[in-house]
Amino acid sequence: MRTTVTLEDDVALEIAKLQKARDESFKDTLNALLRAGLASLQGKRPRAAAVYRTEAVSLGTPRLKNLDDISEVLAFGEGEDHS
Repeated sequence: MRTTVTLEDDVALEIAKLQKARDESFKDTLNALLRAGLASLQGKRPRAAAVYRTEAVSLGTPRLKNLDDISEVLAFGEGEDHS
């Protein structure tokens, strides 16, 4: 839905600060604020963001100890008999 809203200067300034801090569009910031405000007025708690965790996995011993010699890396990756 598209609509025109007149914001008071202090509100517009706070939205702009939040928009910059969150690095998102004005539309996304405003919609997030409206959702949170509506939920608050209805006595609902905003949903907590999902927490993602990545488990560490051992990848074993590297086949190449040093990646500084690009010719050695290419020879290994392509195979010695690559032409």
